[in-house]
Amino acid sequence: MIYSYQRVSSREQHLERQEEAFNKFCLENEINEYQIYQDKQSGKNFERNGYQEMLANLQKGDVVVIKSLDRLGRNYDMMIEQWTYITKTVGADIVVLDMPLLDTRTKNRDITGKFISDMVLQVLSYFAQIERENIKKRQREGIDIALKNGVKFGREVQYDTEKLEPIKVDYENGMKVDILLEKHGISRTTLFKYVKQNNWKARNKRG
Repeated sequence: MIYSYQRVSSREQHLERQEEAFNKFCLENEINEYQIYQDKQSGKNFERNGYQEMLANLQKGDVVVIKSLDRLGRNYDMMIEQWTYITKTVGADIVVLDMPLLDTRTKNRDITGKFISDMVLQVLSYFAQIERENIKKRQREGIDIALKNGVKFGREVQYDTEKLEPIKVDYENGMKVDILLEKHGISRTTLFKYVKQNNWKARNKRG
């Protein structure tokens, strides 16, 4: 049986590119019988319904078709682990459409073919993880530079000025905090959030 596993990281993303690549593969190889499993979920672990269902049905001699290697997992260890499980433990084959060298079917079953396939897998998995780590590093560096330049991230909270004015007056006039909280029906955390985010003046403490 031919299985296609297709995954995107969130429900907002689309699977069309992976579907089109698999359809082309079926046409070129005259494949009429197959099963497609899909997930719209992060690849951070294997708790994915579609993937687990595919593994449960997978048998020796079956073929798993994926568009790219990172559909198996998001880091080096995960990719190698799943590749080994599918090809060695189950005895199924894997075809990676974006990388023709990663094809464990009959044509690559001689010792040289398997060596090349395993070597390419190791190299690509390694560089996939390095690139992911570099992207995160560049994002962090960009955020740090933006923060130093005064860029603010996140949505700025807008407050009802009329509602806050009496609270502000009582606070700046030095009303005891416990009395102020009870009078206006707010929590201590909320009060000091108002103070910080609206730059209220220092309190004139009452004697």
